[in-house]
Amino acid sequence: MKKVKIGIIKEGKVPIDRRVPFTPQQVNEITERFDNVEIKVQSSDIRSFKDDEYQALGAEVVDDVSDCDILMGVKEVPMEDLIDNKTYFFFSHTIKEQPYNRDLLRLILKKKIRLIDYELLTDENNVRIVAFGRYAGLVGAYNAILTFGNRYNLFHLRPAHDCFDLDDLQTEYEKVHLPAIKIALTGGGRVAKGAIEVLNGMKIRRVTPASFISERFDEPVYTQLNSRDYHKTKDDTEFSRAEFYQHPQNFDGDFLKYACEADVLIAGAFWHPAAPRLFTRKDAVSPDFKIRVIADITCDIEGSIPSTKKPSTIDDPIYDYNPTDDKIEPPLTDEGNITVMAVDNLPCELPRNASEDFGHELVVNVLPHLLGNDAQGVIKRATITNDGNLTKGYEYLKNYVGD
Repeated sequence: MKKVKIGIIKEGKVPIDRRVPFTPQQVNEITERFDNVEIKVQSSDIRSFKDDEYQALGAEVVDDVSDCDILMGVKEVPMEDLIDNKTYFFFSHTIKEQPYNRDLLRLILKKKIRLIDYELLTDENNVRIVAFGRYAGLVGAYNAILTFGNRYNLFHLRPAHDCFDLDDLQTEYEKVHLPAIKIALTGGGRVAKGAIEVLNGMKIRRVTPASFISERFDEPVYTQLNSRDYHKTKDDTEFSRAEFYQHPQNFDGDFLKYACEADVLIAGAFWHPAAPRLFTRKDAVSPDFKIRVIADITCDIEGSIPSTKKPSTIDDPIYDYNPTDDKIEPPLTDEGNITVMAVDNLPCELPRNASEDFGHELVVNVLPHLLGNDAQGVIKRATITNDGNLTKGYEYLKNYVGD
């Protein structure tokens, strides 16, 4: 049987990303589990797992991976690094017709590259089978509490990226001493579950949405809000989750009752442009509007949260939003402002843990299909381009890429 050569490529996008698709231990596991696989690791001085960690477990570290059949990274590959006629795995950020990656997809087609996007790897129920969402939630919630502590000079936590790993980050929890604030968390998926891990780890009490808006507490509390909690039908019929996801334009927002109680908002819910926004600028200047710290994990610019006007960065994670003038100001400059954390690559702050979980999902949920006959169509559904053409499910991108 001919061996399939997989190359783990060095991340080239700026700002740099220290994550990897497979850890050294997982490379060793893959070669033991799949007889027909050979893996090469492109030398890198930026990834969270060093070259010698791979070499210590017997992996081959090389400067050039152009002889590999399949090239796997994390973020978009710089256009000058793309190799003709290869199969690539990475997050391409093209399926929503993102303008900034139009030329990337054009070049991928020109070079006859087979592009498989991690975001599109799903099971038969269209549920994603690999994702970094848990770590986005973990770091997003941690950053929310860190920001609140800094804003009110209550305590000072180490930034997540200064922690070696999740275990190290969790040692910071004992520094957290919050007043009797209320925290609203939106979402019910991986992101929200990751955020809940942190809030529970900090021993913040969870309460129901109903008690959140109707009761006073003498300790910090949080509530988790699902779609039905802050949306209502325009015709006053019973809320249907399936109907909401299929026709979000038929619903009105009902979030203000929480915004008038919450001190902190952690936004972890997927938002569709046709769905209502959580609140408006006009809402934010109301005397009843209480939120003063927003951790927008979803980071939809000018999306569901009007204060998210730009992404922030790991090195410069927060800015202030002045709702009166609808503009961004330097962080922590005015008590009337809302402080926003909108880092758009949160899992990068804990790259070792995030990579380990992601790689495990790839090994268990993806490689058997990639190296087998793909009878369930897992690889096929996630393939955007092949042999210079858009595949059947992605022909809608023809206008995006042009002639």
